[in-house]
Amino acid sequence: MTINYEKLMALKIPDAEHSYGEKDTMLYALGVGLGHDPTDRAQLDFVYEKNLKALPSFACLLGYPGFWVKDLNTGIDWVRIVNGEQGFTLNAPVKPRGTVVGKTRILEVIDKGEGKGAVVYTERRITDKASGELIATVTQTTFARADGGFGGPPRESPPTHKLPERASDLVCDLGTRPEMALVYRLSADLNPLHADLDVAKAAGFPRPILHGLGTFGVVSHALLKSVCGYDPSRMTAMSGRFSAPVFPGETIRTEIWRDGNVVSFRALVPERNIVAMSNGRAEIRG
Repeated sequence: MTINYEKLMALKIPDAEHSYGEKDTMLYALGVGLGHDPTDRAQLDFVYEKNLKALPSFACLLGYPGFWVKDLNTGIDWVRIVNGEQGFTLNAPVKPRGTVVGKTRILEVIDKGEGKGAVVYTERRITDKASGELIATVTQTTFARADGGFGGPPRESPPTHKLPERASDLVCDLGTRPEMALVYRLSADLNPLHADLDVAKAAGFPRPILHGLGTFGVVSHALLKSVCGYDPSRMTAMSGRFSAPVFPGETIRTEIWRDGNVVSFRALVPERNIVAMSNGRAEIRG
């Protein structure tokens, strides 16, 4: 099995219609740590149906077409792929309930060379089914570790966002609960890597790890709390690169730099002194 560049670029990924309700919105928020303090009224707005709001990062779960890398004839060794980067841009705040359509396409495939893997860039446009209004554009970079050297045309990877060369302006520590991955997987990815001790050990981890998008959601909460005053309409974009996995129960420390409406960030795990997310960039309104 190997990648055929022209065939992969022409791949038709089926559209995904997705209906979701208030329980889905609340379950996602609980899965990324909202509600740890049930007396915090700001957090309660995301986990209680009264005045319910959706987290901006919830957009990353909407209109998802399923595990198309495995289900379609892609030529990609799906067992050895990892999520390298994630991002979203919002045209409107995500509603706590609705029916949407996700249209996913491959933007580019970069051959890093034999033994160096390949990088697949995808985009998903999420529209409201009834009105056709564009709600969000979700981007993802997938690192196909086993698929380098397929003979693709030479391409340079897009530049990453550089963090400011000064001390961060804000720091936000958010703890993760030991069962966080078990809750988060009910909203999205049921990969046993995040639940089964034997599967995690076979993959080289001492115990199950938190989903990359789970870490992404915790960091989005840190930004929402620190620079948006828990107003989700103020966050219009967010993206970042995954650097290392987080184990449920660890602390995620988000370092934040503010430069006008652009916020730069990275996420650390202080217990192990590692960077979990890097090259982060968000856009904040107001």
